[in-house]
Amino acid sequence: MDTDILALREQFLNKDFDEKEFTIDSKVTSEYARLCGETDPKFLDPDHPNFQAPPTFIACLSGGRSLPDGFPRFGFGMDAGKGVECLIPIKPDQTITGKTHLHDIYTKTGRSGRMVFVVARIEFYDKQRQHLANSDSRMVMREKTK
Repeated sequence: MDTDILALREQFLNKDFDEKEFTIDSKVTSEYARLCGETDPKFLDPDHPNFQAPPTFIACLSGGRSLPDGFPRFGFGMDAGKGVECLIPIKPDQTITGKTHLHDIYTKTGRSGRMVFVVARIEFYDKQRQHLANSDSRMVMREKTK
């Protein structure tokens, strides 16, 4: 791995740089489920005994910042994908906390040169500090040519 990327990994990985509270609204999550084509009543019907937000719902929640202070810009950043890991169902009509840190930094070289990938992870917790889910957002920056 490139020396500059190793230094960035050492400096920035796994250090929280943003924290934000989210109120999970049952009307919003059930409408989200409906628009996604969900058919299971536990995601659609707020009166269902096991009503919960669909697992992918957390991917639409974002923190206040996507990169920590002092993180260098290698070039124009573009979305490179999302990933969701659900640990405990998220129940609507509660407030959860999202804590953001950089989970990974790596490079790939293509025809256009080196590309730097950054994975920002938001870990979501309930009021009892139970870890509910992770949402990863990948960004790719094509390195500027000199």
